[in-house]
Amino acid sequence: MATVKTKTVWFCKECGNESPKWMGRCPACGEWNTMVEETVATGKKSAPASVTVPGSSHKPMPLSDIDSSVENRISLNNAEMDRILGGGLVEGSLVLIGGEPGIGKSTLSLQIPLHCPDLRTLYVTGEESARQVKLRAARIGGDDANCMIYSETLMENIIAEAREMMPDLMIVDSVQTMFTQTVESSPGSVTQIKETAAMLLRFAKETGVPVILIGHITKEGSIAGPKILEHIVDVVLQFEGDNRGTYRLLRSIKNRFGSTSELAVFEMTGKGLREVSNPSEMLIPMHEEGLSGVAVSAMLDGTRPFLIEVQSLVSSAAYGTPQRSATGFDVRRLNMLLAVLEKRAGFKLSVKDVFLNMAGGLKVNDPACDLAVICAVLSSNFDFPIPSDVCFAGEIGLSGEIRPVAQTDRRIIEAARLGFRKIYVSSFTSLEGLAGQDVNGMEVVKVADVPALCRSLFKGN
Repeated sequence: MATVKTKTVWFCKECGNESPKWMGRCPACGEWNTMVEETVATGKKSAPASVTVPGSSHKPMPLSDIDSSVENRISLNNAEMDRILGGGLVEGSLVLIGGEPGIGKSTLSLQIPLHCPDLRTLYVTGEESARQVKLRAARIGGDDANCMIYSETLMENIIAEAREMMPDLMIVDSVQTMFTQTVESSPGSVTQIKETAAMLLRFAKETGVPVILIGHITKEGSIAGPKILEHIVDVVLQFEGDNRGTYRLLRSIKNRFGSTSELAVFEMTGKGLREVSNPSEMLIPMHEEGLSGVAVSAMLDGTRPFLIEVQSLVSSAAYGTPQRSATGFDVRRLNMLLAVLEKRAGFKLSVKDVFLNMAGGLKVNDPACDLAVICAVLSSNFDFPIPSDVCFAGEIGLSGEIRPVAQTDRRIIEAARLGFRKIYVSSFTSLEGLAGQDVNGMEVVKVADVPALCRSLFKGN
């Protein structure tokens, strides 16, 4: 019998590469300052890991003989979740949901079994007591007859209980609190996360029970733990949004059974997360007309078009050095757009404070919002309100040109559906996709560059 020994090794938090000594840069993935020290056991034989997928064979077989029928999916009685998963939860899949503390991960994971009483669910909680989960369930409401709560962190006990119970769905909150006795390290370490995730993957593939994992994120916004965790799971969903606001975005980062271009929108209420089937109606202006510094952008997140209000405030710098602040928008891109306005259009904004905000607490990455940003800035600078039935969709280049954006026709159709009457786009935009579409008399104004936009939008100013 082999003697069990321990040794100290260094693991990379990003890729899981093992090294006998500390290094500033990981030789495998090239990331800096990612090596963490851990104690591992050696000299003992580990059981061979075998994964048996129902209906598959352990022997090689011709590709033509493999059954390519559609996977069996489980509806979660939540239109937003079903859509972002590609039509429902696939049997035997491993889904990872990540997000900041307080963003709504545990709330969403508990809403699933409460709103799906036909699913026999095993809810494993490692962070909260069973009583805390009960209090949250009472606040959310729903049918809890088929939801079994199991407060445990030892993975061997969890797998044994799940095999005995054989639920329709298993939820683990969270993967960073789980540990296995086969690894001599603390919960949340690189080795523990890899081993526990591999054990859950093996259980899901062997039994066909879908497993939902809750994961933490780092201060940089990535899933906490080794990068291999995201490689192991089948689906990675990440919550975005300001936890002090009401809206939450659930974005698909990885999906082996569907598209990664989908986006789910929720609103945090006193009774949990509410689906927002039409986010445009909640993100467009909710104030009286005639306010300057406000512009509406027809943006596209994944395959979902919606309109969002861009707010700006331009004022004289009170303390000499002008401030640049952006909420929900990249401040570096804001600085670039202000430089384009000053260099290419002649607007002196270098001595003024500029504040930018995306309504609803959302984070915007679509370059089509550039046009709305500069229009909001100029509107505040001139103190000239933009008509409430006008929206914008275009990217700004460094030479001041307005570049076309993808799927402009879908943006125009969404804007027309919500009652907008005019949209500014790039002069190089092709509108062939609008043939035969009902746009309710929408006027499409094509502009080539920022000076042409200013002449068209701010006539007489």
